[in-house]
Amino acid sequence: MRVMLVGVALVALSVATPVARPWSDQDQVAQPATATPLSDDQIEAFLRDAKVVKTKSVGKGVTGTIRATLTDGTLTHDAQIQQIEEKKTQFEAAGASEFNFEDSWRFNVAAYRVDRLIGLQMVPVTVSRKWKSAPAAFTWWIDDVMMDEGKRLQDKTQPPDSGLWNEQMQMVRVFDQLIYNVDRNMGNLLIGKTWRVWAIDHTRAFRTQNTLKAPANVTRCDRQVIEGLKQLNKEGLKKSIGEFVTEYQINGLLARRDKIVEILEKAGPSAMFDRHAY
Repeated sequence: MRVMLVGVALVALSVATPVARPWSDQDQVAQPATATPLSDDQIEAFLRDAKVVKTKSVGKGVTGTIRATLTDGTLTHDAQIQQIEEKKTQFEAAGASEFNFEDSWRFNVAAYRVDRLIGLQMVPVTVSRKWKSAPAAFTWWIDDVMMDEGKRLQDKTQPPDSGLWNEQMQMVRVFDQLIYNVDRNMGNLLIGKTWRVWAIDHTRAFRTQNTLKAPANVTRCDRQVIEGLKQLNKEGLKKSIGEFVTEYQINGLLARRDKIVEILEKAGPSAMFDRHAY
């Protein structure tokens, strides 16, 4: 689902003043709007076990993303399937070089799990599952997308609640610094009908660097997420994401966590907020 805009800084995202729409409700047969929302555990079980009855190529980006329709006999819903697994000693894009480059479906699963560990709740449920005898990431398809951030900027659409918008952008920025996401672009920030933001496609993240990619992007964060960051530890991360990332990548994440918390605590109470409801 990647729009190839490597190197676009998240700081360019508008804070209160997403480009064709990559996710669509067309052909979607989903839960009725009145149904009780599914829990993460229920969605994970569905993504792991439901039968794939139809697939089609998304037709955009470079990761070969597939849109699949799944059913368990009661619920029918779509998922994104990614199987990209690429490593290069050196990768050139947008005039910049990256050494020990890695682009992997595994990082989508790891990003979802880290999101839940810190209480962010901005990454769609993602599980590891085989597709055509090869490992893949299955991600829950977001149904109520109005636009992505690229479309919003193109149309100069302003959010109805600037406070809520600012909070979400600030938390996405913190998350991208935590996981060292080198490819956040306007097409992988999805905006729902309630203006809830979903961050997708993290296949180029989880680098080993101990430093932050863009420290200036760490400005404010939900205080519960800050507490979640503080609770991260090596043992817990190895248990949660150890099958998807290396120990070096976990060490890098924890080192970056320390820097993020330091920046936010140094900034004082003004850097912390209690998140608005969506």
